Amino acid sequence: MKIMRLRKRSVTALLAAMVSASLVTAAPAATATEEFLFEEITLSQLQAGYAKGEYTAEEVVKAYLERIEKYEASYNAFTTMNPNALEEAREIDRLRASGEPLGKLAGVPIVIKEAVDMAGFPSTMGWEPLAKELGGIELIPERDAPVVARLKAAGAIILGRTNIPAFSSSGTRATTSWDGDTYNAVDAKFVPGASSSGTATAVSGNMAVLGIAEETGGSIQNPAAAQALVGIKPTFGLVPNAGVVPLAGSTRDVIGPHARTVRDAAVMLDVIAGYSHEDPKTIASIGNIPKYGYTSKLNKLALKGKRIGLYGPGWRNQELTEETQELYDKAVEELEKQGAVVIPDPFADTGFAEYVKANGSVGIESVIYDMEDYLERLGPDAAIHSVEELLEKTGEMPSVFNRYEGNLPDPDGVADLSKFVEVRTKYLEYINETMDKFDLDALVYPQMFKETPLLSSEDNIGATTVSEINVAGVPLVTVPSGYYDSGSPFAIVFVGKLWSEASLLGMAFDYEQATQSREAPTLVVKP
Repeated sequence: MKIMRLRKRSVTALLAAMVSASLVTAAPAATATEEFLFEEITLSQLQAGYAKGEYTAEEVVKAYLERIEKYEASYNAFTTMNPNALEEAREIDRLRASGEPLGKLAGVPIVIKEAVDMAGFPSTMGWEPLAKELGGIELIPERDAPVVARLKAAGAIILGRTNIPAFSSSGTRATTSWDGDTYNAVDAKFVPGASSSGTATAVSGNMAVLGIAEETGGSIQNPAAAQALVGIKPTFGLVPNAGVVPLAGSTRDVIGPHARTVRDAAVMLDVIAGYSHEDPKTIASIGNIPKYGYTSKLNKLALKGKRIGLYGPGWRNQELTEETQELYDKAVEELEKQGAVVIPDPFADTGFAEYVKANGSVGIESVIYDMEDYLERLGPDAAIHSVEELLEKTGEMPSVFNRYEGNLPDPDGVADLSKFVEVRTKYLEYINETMDKFDLDALVYPQMFKETPLLSSEDNIGATTVSEINVAGVPLVTVPSGYYDSGSPFAIVFVGKLWSEASLLGMAFDYEQATQSREAPTLVVKP
């Protein structure tokens, strides 16, 4: 079926057409879409409803499309809608009715970050010169990224693709996107977090159940924290990043879930994690994934007896604001109530903070090589096949290339990553040795040292672990943990050693179940 693209002003028109068309085929008894009945629904609740015959996948998808139609113009979460979503939902219904085996995400409405390839849908990279709507060059991938293929195989219904800043190169806002700003679903006055801005807004705003996000330096955790979501930034190499617009594909880029609950995020990770022949880096994941999946490790008693390292100047000499400290202290009290043993500032006197400050953020050195690899993967019919063609046909130099122009004469040549390897090795030494010394099971920090900035300001999100955990390649789970007086969400992060996702998710689940901090946002239609 022909894939359609849309300018923002035509999004609601396409949505209206899709919803209208569904009325022709909807069962007469269908009631699920008369009002939005799926606010904050979990995967297990959704699948239970399917099993009981309370609604069909078509009815569920139609309900989400109606909600998107109502709020998209106000929040700008989407860049492209999937016009086949209802047809795909009907196919899930047919398979269910015939007793066919179904995947873990059968009939689950999800969204995909714009940077992740979907066959037949444009890859704009968030950049105006590649937005056909604005007179740019259209790039159409001929095949799905491995994570998208896995989600489709699991039965997920992709509603659309979500907004990003140009080249995913902001951790705060989507202002540089060809499609304009995305707005925070919790409160549009706050920045949405970036670069997975649209995914976070769609999931937090109940315009999807789950979403795919991606992180080089904060792009999963920042939007999750800013919009009261669970986010999983996995170990580098756990999830294939082939078919994803790169900033640091060889060194730092990771794909992970945005969800409203820890369990839902764990289910999505179960679907997308593991070796792919398209991404040799994922060989390292073999033997590092729980036999029965990440959901098998979720336990309401997971924190009992766990030893938790707390934030302090030994990690980073960045003081928390007064209100952030109060919220963090409350979170620490909850950890202790669940039986955790906390160790203040275990990195004190290790030299870690000083080493980080001296060596900064590394790993982007491979961006031109990684971009060359990405463009080659688009396929022979793509409008652009190389970095050289990208520069020639657009007539512009992407800002992300500026520091590495010396690599342009030979984009196939692998960049010198010796400094990155040196720094990653040292970061891991600090983390592993400190956690071993204090017998720590995890580090738990506030995700930001201050509240989420206002969109009207020029302030940026103040994350506590970017880019330390990105350079190190270690996993992190973001969990909602309350709200500031201003209404800005507060979140904590669970950080561990390489491949410790299962343990982190267990502890995050225990904390989430004990605190239940997330509140459903109230979306508003802008006049």
